[in-house]
Amino acid sequence: MTDQTAPERADAATDPRKALGALRAEIGKAVVGQDPAVTGLVVALLCGGHVLLEGVPGVAKTLLIRTLSTALRLETKRIQFTPDLMPGDVTGSLVYDARTAEFSFQPGPVFTNLLLADEINRTPPKTQASLLEAMEEHQVTVDGEPRPLPVPFLVAATQNPLEYEGTYPLPEAQLDRFLLKLILPLPDRDQEFQVLSRHAAGFDPRDLHAAGVRPVAGRADLAAARAEIAGLTVSPEVLAYIVDLCRATRTSPSLSLGVSPRGATALLATSRAWAWLAGRDYVTPDDVKALALPTLRHRVQLRAEAEMEGVTADSVIQAVLAQTPAPR
Repeated sequence: MTDQTAPERADAATDPRKALGALRAEIGKAVVGQDPAVTGLVVALLCGGHVLLEGVPGVAKTLLIRTLSTALRLETKRIQFTPDLMPGDVTGSLVYDARTAEFSFQPGPVFTNLLLADEINRTPPKTQASLLEAMEEHQVTVDGEPRPLPVPFLVAATQNPLEYEGTYPLPEAQLDRFLLKLILPLPDRDQEFQVLSRHAAGFDPRDLHAAGVRPVAGRADLAAARAEIAGLTVSPEVLAYIVDLCRATRTSPSLSLGVSPRGATALLATSRAWAWLAGRDYVTPDDVKALALPTLRHRVQLRAEAEMEGVTADSVIQAVLAQTPAPR
């Protein structure tokens, strides 16, 4: 098969579930492990949401996004967030053209399908806020004129969980805009051995084509999948279960801030996407449980005394899951 026929085939939405299911194997040609993060990114694309990736440097966050965009034949751009980055460096700005004596709009890197916002917490709140409209409305407004972003559009923002000096923690309002927070752990011994074996055999992370990564799905598959997900059945009992889980976080003694109604709708959306990926046309309580941690962990705030005692957001959500009766 030639390089020209592969992209054409990727845009033919025959069986979107099969096409998107093939992503994990395709991404595995370049990225070892991180299957939960791959699935989370696919869920976010199916829901039209955004992802916060947290992990120490060197766990393949950038490579993961580049490989995903190649396997989906989507455009990707990367912004290295720094303290001197300005909002116009993200969204674009008006540039004066001396030849025409007029101002013309120069699009910023936000005009893409997959935007990797690297170390987003290293830039001041003013620049962080430049992404809010793009994430929520899928458009940016420059000089009073709204400009739509490409479809699909996903922000994958990274942050280092260990370094706090010189960083600007994301405010709750912006954290709530992320559909999922995915933790990328260090690989185990066998996975790290696979990484080194690939590099010893000549693997170049900058050359995904040589690694054999090819488009296996495309925009048409995503659009077809979203249409199918919209038709999934969610029983009143499952809806009530989601509500009870989110309300329980608001009364937890370990939390000063519980999950908002936006978090409840996010959990509903991710649970539906998970159920669809599993091949079902209805949502079960197990689907809700599977997505509760990545969907809710960044939407709660620990009390200072609980944090000092070693309590984590994940442990609180796990306790809520254990204490909230699930429908049968």
